[in-house]
Amino acid sequence: MRPADPKEKPPFTAPWQAQAFALTVHLNERGLFAWTEWGEEFSVHRRRSADAGVADQPDQYYLDWIAALEALLIRKGDASDEVLQSLKRAWVDAYQRTPHGDPVKLDPAATQRI
Repeated sequence: MRPADPKEKPPFTAPWQAQAFALTVHLNERGLFAWTEWGEEFSVHRRRSADAGVADQPDQYYLDWIAALEALLIRKGDASDEVLQSLKRAWVDAYQRTPHGDPVKLDPAATQRI
């Protein structure tokens, strides 16, 4: 193993970025989409960010990553916008109820309503 180059940026600067990456790999391995489909969708979102002048903002790469994943899953019929929005609200609610430093836990009942 080679020592890390101090000039290289780490691939993930926050746990949620690594989780988004891992989820995308997992869904690809499960056969929900091909890497070519993923790459095309991700490119669309990166171009939009570039056109809006925000592509180099902190976190934007992985915000585009998530947006592309959501759009691809919706387009392929594996998720709906309504379900994704419900899950987002459930996670925000769980986050806001969680004391600082404690792990955020999604209420299982929140996913049963979806």
